[in-house]
Amino acid sequence: MREALFYEKLPHDAVRCDLCRHRCRIAPGMRGICRVRENRSGRLMSLVYGRIVADHVDPVEKKPLFHVLPGTTSYSIATVGCNFHCLHCQNHSIAQYEPGPASEVPGQPRTPEQIVEQAVRNGCRSISYTYTEPTIFCEYALDCARLASAAGLKNIFVTNGYITTQALDALAPFVDAANIDLKGFTNDFYQRVAGARLDEVLACIRDYRRHGIWIEITTLVIPGENDTDEQLNGIARFIADELGRDVPWHVSRFFPQYRMTEREATPHASLARAVEAGHRAGLLFLYVGNVAGGCESTKCPACGATVIKRAGFQMIDNRLVENACPECAAELPGIFI
Repeated sequence: MREALFYEKLPHDAVRCDLCRHRCRIAPGMRGICRVRENRSGRLMSLVYGRIVADHVDPVEKKPLFHVLPGTTSYSIATVGCNFHCLHCQNHSIAQYEPGPASEVPGQPRTPEQIVEQAVRNGCRSISYTYTEPTIFCEYALDCARLASAAGLKNIFVTNGYITTQALDALAPFVDAANIDLKGFTNDFYQRVAGARLDEVLACIRDYRRHGIWIEITTLVIPGENDTDEQLNGIARFIADELGRDVPWHVSRFFPQYRMTEREATPHASLARAVEAGHRAGLLFLYVGNVAGGCESTKCPACGATVIKRAGFQMIDNRLVENACPECAAELPGIFI
C-alpha cells in the first residue's frame, strides 16, 4: 500500500478523493468507486501500488496509437480496478475487480525501477499504462513515468478520460501521448453504460490537449447505443472543432461481451457512417479497427499517398522521410522516430 496523492481530509476522518472526476467522498474503512483506494483512519491509501496483474510487450499500434513511434513496441502494464463500470468491458476480469481484504488485492509486486528495466530489456521505446484504467494507479504510474522519461522512453496513457485537472497537471510533464475513449456523445449513454458524465470526459480531453500531450480518440460503435447520426456527428465535430482536424479518430467494431451479450456485432454500415461523419467534419486521419480489411493505413492529407501501411495493428511499411510524406514533403503530425 501507498498513501494516495490528490485527496482532501474532511471532518470525522472522511476524505474526498480528487484523483478522478467522481471525486468520491469516502468514509473511514470504505473505498471509492474504483474499489482500490481506501480510507484508513482518515488517510487515503492506494491498494494497488506496485501490484501488476498484466504486463506484455505490444505493438504501439495495438493501443491504438498510429502516430506515435510507428513500428515500435510498448511495454504495457496494469493493476486491477477501474473508475468506470462499462457494460461492455473487454477486460472486466481485472478492470471490474470485486474487492476483498486489502491483503488479498491481486498482483505481482514490481517496483518502478523493475518496470523500466523490463521495458529497456525488451527493446521497447515506450511504456503504456493500459488494459484497466491508469488513472486509478496514478501514484505508481507517476513514479514509473518519471524513471521512464529519464531513461529516454515515452509514456503512454490508454484511458477513459476522467482524471481531474489537478492530477493531470502533475502527470503531464511525463506523459507523451494518450489514446482516450470518447465512448458516446450523450450524457444518458455515459451514465447508463459507463457510470460517468459526458461533460466531464470532454473537459478532461480538453485538458490533455491543453497540456500538449499527443492524443488519439477511440470510439467503440455499439449498435442501438451510440451509433446514431447525432452521436457520431457530435463526436466528429468535437474532435475537429475543439481538438483539431489532425487528431486521429479510431472507430472500432463492437462484439458482444460481458453484460452486453444481447447486442449484435457492429454492422459494417455503422462503421461506414462513422467514417462519413469524420469526413464531413474535416478530420484528416480516420481509422477503422476490429474488422477484417479495416482502414488502418495512414495517408498523407496533402496528396493522398500512403505513407504508413498497416494490417492487423502491425506496421508493414513506413515511407516517411524525416516525418514527412516522400511524395509531397508535407509533414505529418505525431511523435515519430
